[in-house]
Amino acid sequence: MSFVLGIIVLFAKLGMVLMGLLLGAGWLTFWERRLLAWIQIRLGPNRAGPWGLLQPVADIVKLLTKEDLVPQGADRWIFLYAPAVVAVTALLVFAVVPFGDSWTFFGRRFPLVIADLNVGLLFVLALSSISVYGVALGGWASNSKFSLLGGVRSAAQMISYELSLGLSLVPVVMLAQSFSLVDIVQAQAKYPFILVQPVAFLIFFISAVAEVKRIPFDLPEAENELVAGYHTEYSGMRFGLYFLGEYVTMVVLGALAAVFFLGGWKGPVLPSIIWFLAKVSVIVFVQIWLRATFPRLRYDQLMHLGWKVLIPAALLNIVVTGAVILLIKG
Repeated sequence: MSFVLGIIVLFAKLGMVLMGLLLGAGWLTFWERRLLAWIQIRLGPNRAGPWGLLQPVADIVKLLTKEDLVPQGADRWIFLYAPAVVAVTALLVFAVVPFGDSWTFFGRRFPLVIADLNVGLLFVLALSSISVYGVALGGWASNSKFSLLGGVRSAAQMISYELSLGLSLVPVVMLAQSFSLVDIVQAQAKYPFILVQPVAFLIFFISAVAEVKRIPFDLPEAENELVAGYHTEYSGMRFGLYFLGEYVTMVVLGALAAVFFLGGWKGPVLPSIIWFLAKVSVIVFVQIWLRATFPRLRYDQLMHLGWKVLIPAALLNIVVTGAVILLIKG
């Protein structure tokens, strides 16, 4: 009976996370347009449904009904499956993200995480590396020089900022003494790590925004230069998968920032899952705010920031953190 109950709870958590991410990504497109319109003093979506609330539904219908074209000369199979790599890797990251404290079912406590891996952080970094292939191969397989340029830009940018992103999390592992995301949240029982690692949080956030390819780091798309970059030749739902991957990754970025630096689900009075969702929402709002505020960087500025500023700062932060830990323990 316990085995059957465990399987039921596992599928319940899988369904809750999957539906939450897909619905959250869909409605995030609406709220981003609304917030951008509010910040820039203009009208947002207001035609599909009352106050434009059905705009995400209209977007889905449009993407599903548009013709799915494959360019002449394209590598058909790579072209068809590359968008799925981006969307699936973004969804898989949430398999190790704890989104609340344990809940009790039938007298047993179940953690609100799909899989508490003891190498959860390495799992997250590995999936972020795999997502590069979906973007780069999509641009290469399209048989278009504009898509190829967008794919090359994407690969260079994402690989560059993966280094600083991974290095920014080393002090977090040093403080928590674990790669498990659940253990990292538990290690923040007294205070969130952002209070003692503000530099690491800043490096992580900037690098993660560059990984998501959001303004001011949206050079892989740069539609006024590259006709939309690596996904220029995509249409229909395959373009929608790239679109979905971006917005799911925004939510995943908010979740990881909450877990690594903001104490995860921890907070007073309110249920743990409410605290987790509130912290994720704040990070997502900041990403939208950045889009409404900053212009796009030049490519040389992008690479200069990644290689000559963030990586040295992350390495220095690791050394300082290690010295402080040794000093306190000594």
